[in-house]
Amino acid sequence: MGTVEGVMIAKRTGFCYGVREAIDKAKEARAAGKETHTLGQVVHNEGVVRDLRSLGINTVEALDDVERGAAVVIRAHGVRPEVLERAEARGLEVIDGTCTWVIQEQRELARLVEEGYTIVVLGTPKHPEVVGLLGFAPDAIVVDEEEDWDAIPRRKRMALLSQSTQPPWKFEKLAAFMVGRAHELKIVNTVCPVTIRRQEDTLETAREVDLMVVVGGRSSANTKELTRLCEIAGTHAIQIESVSDLADPAVFANAALVGVTGGTSTPIEDLQAVARRILELAGTDDAAAHADEIALAALMAAATPAGRTTSLPARDPSAPASAGAA
Repeated sequence: MGTVEGVMIAKRTGFCYGVREAIDKAKEARAAGKETHTLGQVVHNEGVVRDLRSLGINTVEALDDVERGAAVVIRAHGVRPEVLERAEARGLEVIDGTCTWVIQEQRELARLVEEGYTIVVLGTPKHPEVVGLLGFAPDAIVVDEEEDWDAIPRRKRMALLSQSTQPPWKFEKLAAFMVGRAHELKIVNTVCPVTIRRQEDTLETAREVDLMVVVGGRSSANTKELTRLCEIAGTHAIQIESVSDLADPAVFANAALVGVTGGTSTPIEDLQAVARRILELAGTDDAAAHADEIALAALMAAATPAGRTTSLPARDPSAPASAGAA
């Protein structure tokens, strides 16, 4: 018999706004009968990509793979301006799913270039969002880990921005470091507020439970940060990619209440499935017998309706279509 009596899902989890919008735009284009592709994986989640493929929405890595007249969805990360120009020149229907927060970053970068600042971007050099940002500021200096920072030159006028999913503490530390690198330093806080809120909610949950399960891609920076924050809160955390990674009940030994949270690319339905699996695998006899109901209750306690077609699973098959949308 297991020890887990209940599960808590952190509030404000599931897809972030930008990811949800890009997926919705792809689904809507396909539903309208258009041949639809996404340029790059619309989200770093194999299950979601597989579901989109089943609808006839395929991922392409290059515009040359899209036939003239077809629709191509730009994912939330955004792209370089010349990619949009090439797509239009090839006669493709461009459906721009770039996150509104990333669009603001791009505009800010273009303005700083025009004003003559030496620009530093905190980000992962080959991350799609950073690649897109460099299309607006080709000479920007990209730094990631602290050991990179000594390469930042000293200049009279410098500006600092961040990839939207970088940890806030890291951005603040780099800003303090750069005070000694410039006479005039302009700091534009482009860390996404959804990233910050998710971290706050994950910490809040971690303080109330015996163990945390963090669901997201192994290479996802924002998912790794959630795992790190749980440990800082004093709660042991395990990071998994999907429910299929949960096979050993011993992981939950002595845990009565388990928390579940996920990265911005993790659908909220996956968190419900993970909660159910934890109860089936390591729950008390009573909890295991009622795994479905307890997992659904945890989902509904955490989930707030937001967005459109991918916002929430239906609460009741007979409920009106608008029940899960805002």
